Amino acid sequence: MSTSTIIIRSLLIAIFLILVDWYAYQAVKTTFKEGHAARYLYWGISIGVLLFLLYILVNFNRNAGPQGIFSNFLGLLILFFVPKLLLIVAMLGEDIWRLGEGIVYKVSGSQTDSFIPSRRKFISQTGLILAAIPFAGILHGMWKGKYNYRVIRKTLTFPDLPESFDGLTITQISDIHSGSFDNRDKIEYAVDLINQQRSDLILFTGDMVNNRAEEMEPWVEVFSKLKAPLGKYSILGNHDYGDYVDWESPQAKQSNLQQLFDIHRELGFKLLNNDSIQLKKDNDHINILGVENWGSGGFAKYGDLEQACVNVKDGDFNILMSHDPSHFDAVVKSHQKKMHLTLSGHTHGMQFGIEIPGFIKWSPVKYRYPKWAGLYEEAGKYLYVNRGFGFLAFPGRVGIWPEITLLQLKKA
Repeated sequence: MSTSTIIIRSLLIAIFLILVDWYAYQAVKTTFKEGHAARYLYWGISIGVLLFLLYILVNFNRNAGPQGIFSNFLGLLILFFVPKLLLIVAMLGEDIWRLGEGIVYKVSGSQTDSFIPSRRKFISQTGLILAAIPFAGILHGMWKGKYNYRVIRKTLTFPDLPESFDGLTITQISDIHSGSFDNRDKIEYAVDLINQQRSDLILFTGDMVNNRAEEMEPWVEVFSKLKAPLGKYSILGNHDYGDYVDWESPQAKQSNLQQLFDIHRELGFKLLNNDSIQLKKDNDHINILGVENWGSGGFAKYGDLEQACVNVKDGDFNILMSHDPSHFDAVVKSHQKKMHLTLSGHTHGMQFGIEIPGFIKWSPVKYRYPKWAGLYEEAGKYLYVNRGFGFLAFPGRVGIWPEITLLQLKKA
């Protein structure tokens, strides 16, 4: 991106943010008298945040990835401007009403000091209180929510599950995004929490890093402690290929991918790239399949389910790992080989939403991914979408907490 393009884009963003700040300030101005410290504090914080955001925009290095200073940028942007947008909605509603009042007064010939009546202090105060709610929620999400690990347990029944595997337990983790971590104690706690589930299998469904394999190196010792008696298996996610970085050469990109392969091996994970493995118990067996990333829209389609099924026979019981849940609707559910259970991740639940079990489950990501979190079933085929272990870009989670999934398979 050229310097002139960066400057123009930065100026346009600055103008937009200044307009947002100016309009939101009208509520502060109405609530607090002239000379009040709140007015100076508002502009002091707003100008400081704006200068920091502009500094990051001008100095942004795409190869650094969506972590570090860019993550701080996005966190500040969401923390300080999303509540203002909510405040603006309340104020805009009042301004439309005030404009209507002014027109009525003008037509009726009523005498007023000005064409548009003054702002009501009560409305501005209400708007500020409403804006404080998402501010507190976002701040909590950045401070504690991103490491607020939850274990979600589900029991699934299948009439054709082999007898020997009745009661099989699987812990699924997904979307580690190790390049975003900033608290070793919390990650060690989460790994211990995974081991406490004492599952037969651990399945990891992609996105170990944000962009570069080296992001995982500081965490190898921690994640090497994961234990499962029947094995640990993994696949790649869209971020693992390094597709979002400008590499100095194709060889450098391939070397990075090979380094990530080696890290999977060092962690004790068997990486299934369009491949399958047969688990045997007594006289029974099931298949664990893994495909490379396959996503609808603009995402890469490296996954090859046909290749992964080469050693799969008709009538086998199959568990498929596929990072992007859009693969299920597009390919998996209509495939000639039945995938009894598909495990995905990718969406993170957008790291923002509302979940109250039994009442509501909502996130803006549902408008992009209809199957975005939790368990889905169609024609006897199950899909489970993990909400993600880590976080990406925005350094927090609001309402959609990091997930460790414990699945138990039972014979119906």
